[in-house]
Amino acid sequence: MRFVQDCSEQWNVPITWLEYAEVDYTIVNFETASRNGEPFEALIRKRNYLPNPVTRFCTSELKIRPIGRYLLSLGMADTKTEAENMSMIGMRADEQRRAAKIEDKSRIPLVTAGITKEDVGAFWRSQPFDLGLPNNNGVTMHGNCDLCFLKGGSQVLSLIAEKPERAIWWAKMEALALALASKPSGAVFRSDRPSYASMLQFSKDQTDFFNPNDESIACFCGD
Repeated sequence: MRFVQDCSEQWNVPITWLEYAEVDYTIVNFETASRNGEPFEALIRKRNYLPNPVTRFCTSELKIRPIGRYLLSLGMADTKTEAENMSMIGMRADEQRRAAKIEDKSRIPLVTAGITKEDVGAFWRSQPFDLGLPNNNGVTMHGNCDLCFLKGGSQVLSLIAEKPERAIWWAKMEALALALASKPSGAVFRSDRPSYASMLQFSKDQTDFFNPNDESIACFCGD
């Protein structure tokens, strides 16, 4: 969140902050934006179940559709579909497996320009600010949603062990969904691994129960 504000201030670029709302969207700013996952929780309460690797409604409902509705309100698109497709995806040229899924290559300009993670790293080293996340050769396991259910199990467990409070919101949402969902599968983010509450407890017990080579599932708005 601080990073987005830094982009606006350092580059003198106006940024419109949008948040999911049950009917439409809400325009906020750095000071008024939600800090504790309130829009995501509101979406879960509306759906009565949790997103998962098969039904990944979080990206579409929390990001793509609010942006599309906003563009429609500005008259920048004629249809909902057109508005939701008016986006650029920050995929790099060294992410060919992900890039292959995007039919409209104009939406992935870094790929067509041949920009790699080394180029991105060099760019940010030249700036007076960045995300402020640990970086290992252009890769960070801290990016995007902190404990996104698409991240590998060992990665999530490592992030919880590093900062246990990260798991509190995720465990709370699983407890909430348990009371709301009509099916047991709707009460977990992943049915193929322990709950966030269990992982939090395991991290406290220093128990390693994931394969360290367990890979994450790529998450981006083009999926």
